[in-house]
Amino acid sequence: MTLRKFARDILSCLPVLLGILTIHSALAAAYMVPSASMEPTLMIGDQIGVVVPSYGLSTANLPFGHALKPRDSSGGRLFGHLPRRGDVVVFRAPANLHQTWIKRVIGLPGDRIALVHGHVVLNGAELPWKDMGPAREESRRGIWLPAERYDETLPGNVHHDILKLTQDGELDNIAPFMVPAGHLFVMGDNRDNSADSRVSVAEGGVGLLPVWNLQGQARAVLWSWRDITRTALIL
Repeated sequence: MTLRKFARDILSCLPVLLGILTIHSALAAAYMVPSASMEPTLMIGDQIGVVVPSYGLSTANLPFGHALKPRDSSGGRLFGHLPRRGDVVVFRAPANLHQTWIKRVIGLPGDRIALVHGHVVLNGAELPWKDMGPAREESRRGIWLPAERYDETLPGNVHHDILKLTQDGELDNIAPFMVPAGHLFVMGDNRDNSADSRVSVAEGGVGLLPVWNLQGQARAVLWSWRDITRTALIL
């Protein structure tokens, strides 16, 4: 990383950082990544900056929002609008509304989704992968496992990296289904270590995520005490 690029990335993070320092709950917030589910994009211990009103506001954004969930949680957002495919979002976990989780949006309402040998098939088209070579997954702090890194491309030429630990794992093949209105299909970038929309709420996963649960869009890694080179990394 050149000094010029580092300075540019720092400046681009300033609006998020200032929001966190001034009006934490209304404009921006900071969260620490606790798990490996978003590797290689987010690592354990990364402190991320989140723009709260990215998709409008709901009672999910309030400190006691878990107690204010509407009966119909597919809507209920003020000035609400949907994320874009590829956005990294934070949300109240459907399995435990006291917790905040983070995943990547893959499917929007009306999209038809399937998984075949680990590849996402979105509206009949398989999302292309480019093999980026061997990598490692930190499954738990200080515990590393071999993995393969791929560049996945979403519609609109949106690129992001994913990790694969195995081929044809238990979450790698899912029959086609349609994302219902008011819901999102989200996945972790660590495809073999993420309880995301492929896992039902009853089993501790996300299931199809109601839009009410959204709390904001993750925009940058503000800092990481474990790896200073990740500071001001734009997502």
